Amino acid sequence: MKKTLLLISISILLFVLTACGETEENNASSDSSETITIKHELGETEVPVNPEKVIVFDFGTLDTLDKLGIEVTGVPKGSIPDYLSKYESDEYENAGSLKEPDFDKLAEINPDLIIISGRQSTLYDQLSDLAPTIYLGVDTTRYMDSFKENLDVIGKIFEKEEDIQTELTAIEDSIASLKEKAEANDKKALIILANDDKISAYGSNSRFGIIHDVFGITPADENIEASTHGMNVTFEYVLENDPDILYVIDRSAVVEGGSSSAKQLVENKLVEGTKAYQNDNIIYLNPDYWYLSGGGLVSVKEMVSEIDQSLK
Repeated sequence: MKKTLLLISISILLFVLTACGETEENNASSDSSETITIKHELGETEVPVNPEKVIVFDFGTLDTLDKLGIEVTGVPKGSIPDYLSKYESDEYENAGSLKEPDFDKLAEINPDLIIISGRQSTLYDQLSDLAPTIYLGVDTTRYMDSFKENLDVIGKIFEKEEDIQTELTAIEDSIASLKEKAEANDKKALIILANDDKISAYGSNSRFGIIHDVFGITPADENIEASTHGMNVTFEYVLENDPDILYVIDRSAVVEGGSSSAKQLVENKLVEGTKAYQNDNIIYLNPDYWYLSGGGLVSVKEMVSEIDQSLK
């Protein structure tokens, strides 16, 4: 009888311990499956907190995640900025190209989160069928507000709010210092994109308008049409506007298979007549930051630094 009672007691104890273990395990599982609702340009998406398998199509976001030490699973491997070249290794899955995601590969990966920007926006519905998908492209017409909103989303998803605030405060301080320097400098600048044998100009509220709108550099031409692709111009136009500083972004240097030739294109007889050329103020901006990965913690910091250094 005593032996029977002992066996019953042991059985009850084991049952209680097992139940407690399952409860703790379920609680842990519940914590790991926490989600938040993210509002973005293309809709609202329920996103897991600290997702494990993340696919990133926006290089500005990749820049930020890399700076914060957040691992990603896959990226589009064509035209990756040089400073993010580690993502070309076999350690990371190839998610296709910026304009043509590899849907078969994405289905195979079965990601927890996909992050996109402008080049993939038309494919949002298709990507959303595969995994929670959010849009985190920077809106260049309201650059800093958009930049901070994107950082806020990343901070909430990956629980990195404090780290992001530290980085953001440093960037904002450097921008404030740059604006003071720009106001005291009072030089007028023109921004052009060199693409093979053509050039286009950018002004306020444009793709590179942060130079004027946020950094405070006075534009040489106040009437440039705001657009993503810039206003087609000639070198006669550059001479006519005669900028004190000519900022050049070389698209060919970062397009797959392209090579840098902007200096040979830009520094011609017409441009030699400008104050920018004569005072050695033609500034070739790093296209990795300006053309490929704008809106990242590293890229924005480097953009501020490049413009600051250009104000002699």
